[in-house]
Amino acid sequence: MNGRPRERSRIVPRVTIEPGLWGEADLLVSEADTALAMASGDVPVLATPRVVSLCEQAACAALAGHLRQGETSVGMRVQLDHLAPTGIGGKARAEATLDKVEGRRLIFTVSVSDGRGLIAAGKVTRVVVDVERFLDKASD
Repeated sequence: MNGRPRERSRIVPRVTIEPGLWGEADLLVSEADTALAMASGDVPVLATPRVVSLCEQAACAALAGHLRQGETSVGMRVQLDHLAPTGIGGKARAEATLDKVEGRRLIFTVSVSDGRGLIAAGKVTRVVVDVERFLDKASD
């Protein structure tokens, strides 16, 4: 020993988050999902904010079971092209694939399709956070 106090190491189980994780989320478009209902437009079609939410759901599904207890992921950045409309009654499916892990940042490629083809595509970045510390920052 070199005279320094011995440090205790803490063993923390960690599930490795690696590129390739994949998730999906489905939506049957209702009136509540439209641009009219979300005040993001004046047509009764799937609203862009709802498309973003569907992409976030797919990214969260990809991470299910891969974060430590007490951790979650939060949205940081969304880059999305909403390419085509989907009407009420249409079925939309978002898929998210984890492309890159940069420290706590997780970068997903996302796409959304309906029965007629691709309706949106882009990137979603989420950050892994400790839930308690994150919520402390949100308090007054």
